[in-house]
Amino acid sequence: MSRRPEHLAPPEVFYNDEEARKYTQNTRMIDIQVQMCERAIELLLLPEDEACFLLDIGCGSGLSGSVLEDQGHVWVGVDISPAMLNVALEREVEGDLILGDMGQGMSFRAGSFDGAVSISALQWLCNADKATHNPVKRLQQFFSSLFACLSRSARAVFQFYPENSDQIELVTTQAMKAGFFGGIVVDFPNSTKAKKFFLVLMTGGSMPLPKALGTEDTSTVSYTSKREQMKKAKGKPLKKSRDWILEKKERRKRQGREVRENSRYTGRKRSGRF
Repeated sequence: MSRRPEHLAPPEVFYNDEEARKYTQNTRMIDIQVQMCERAIELLLLPEDEACFLLDIGCGSGLSGSVLEDQGHVWVGVDISPAMLNVALEREVEGDLILGDMGQGMSFRAGSFDGAVSISALQWLCNADKATHNPVKRLQQFFSSLFACLSRSARAVFQFYPENSDQIELVTTQAMKAGFFGGIVVDFPNSTKAKKFFLVLMTGGSMPLPKALGTEDTSTVSYTSKREQMKKAKGKPLKKSRDWILEKKERRKRQGREVRENSRYTGRKRSGRF
């Protein structure tokens, strides 16, 4: 019997209050979500040191949105699960949250966003959860409306879990019909656990797809990347520390956003926080 969530119930049913809290409190799920969102942002090829306006599709409880915030971007999140969005509100995420079904399209003004990310959501559209659901038509509606609301230099990156090659062909075909260029990037293709699929879509014309991770000698890559990460981390405040929070607040002030005043409680760990 299949254990894929999309086979058990529609997303708004599967992610009820209990499942939404369980998902957001699971440290392993949080780590995976953060890593996949960081990789998706990397694949967006955004301008360096520039705050962008991004769309998070299937934003859930705001885990990926928090990654967008940490990198200095402003975001809007769309999700079909009220329970997930309630958890996001409790977590006090800074993105604007919208309850919506991606299969019914993205109702935003043309050219609104500088890019879009989606983590672990696209495969849900390949299912017909209701008698009125037609996966091909829902994907058509989704991709055509997404293409319209992105700027003409924007990219959209979807990390997803395709069930088979037919699903990969289904989503890529509908994306190209909507006007996108691009294709599938498979990180660590030879690994059972680390293998990840990313659909990378471009609006501004055909360009080479980004290089996939894990396609070289893994022993060399892993040690090199660790050294580079340690170099980058030197001199930076520890994440979630008081200095890190103050630096984040200053960045938001420079963006013209409203920020709470600092106090002796700033950066102090709260009990019961997700």
